[in-house]
Amino acid sequence: MRKFTDDRLLVATHNAGKLDEIRALLAPYGVDVVGAAAMGLQEPAETETSFVGNARIKAHAAARATGLPALSDDSGIAIDALDGAPGVYTADWAETETGRDFGKAMSRAHEALLASKEPQPWTARFCCTLVLAWPDGHDEVFEGTVEGWVVWPIRGEEGHGYDPMFQPLGHDLTFAEMSPTQKNRISHRADAFGKLVAGCFG
Repeated sequence: MRKFTDDRLLVATHNAGKLDEIRALLAPYGVDVVGAAAMGLQEPAETETSFVGNARIKAHAAARATGLPALSDDSGIAIDALDGAPGVYTADWAETETGRDFGKAMSRAHEALLASKEPQPWTARFCCTLVLAWPDGHDEVFEGTVEGWVVWPIRGEEGHGYDPMFQPLGHDLTFAEMSPTQKNRISHRADAFGKLVAGCFG
């Protein structure tokens, strides 16, 4: 396991919400976190069919382009009644001609669940794969999950993405009803980050 010894880390995302979460999670380690947009990077095509495959594409492209170690995150929600969809296509379900609309994506998921005729509770999990890549081509991979179920109607104003429709196991609130601090303690990203920190920052 390679240790992270630099003082600057490029996070290969254009998602401001995701960048804020990662910056907060890494704050205790004194790392200067910069996002892909600030570096003028384009988003590479995500052509793989797995979270780890797409995360590797993003991390290595960013590390090669900037000469900085790059951390990428590929994450999504997998709904059991939909055979794991949207999964790696979580963000794609939100695409519109004018940008991403996660309200539309959540409605699509709910409509698919109704069409499936599967009974509630609609079990699901958020999955997160982190890849930390160095400019020399080396990488480390960390995976995290959080179990829960889909709720409808959606609830909460916090968070981003599908957070308003996901209630984690053992909790009465959706991710979007939790404060960022609450969510960051239990999320799929927090699970993966705990492994990243233990492996590369510990």
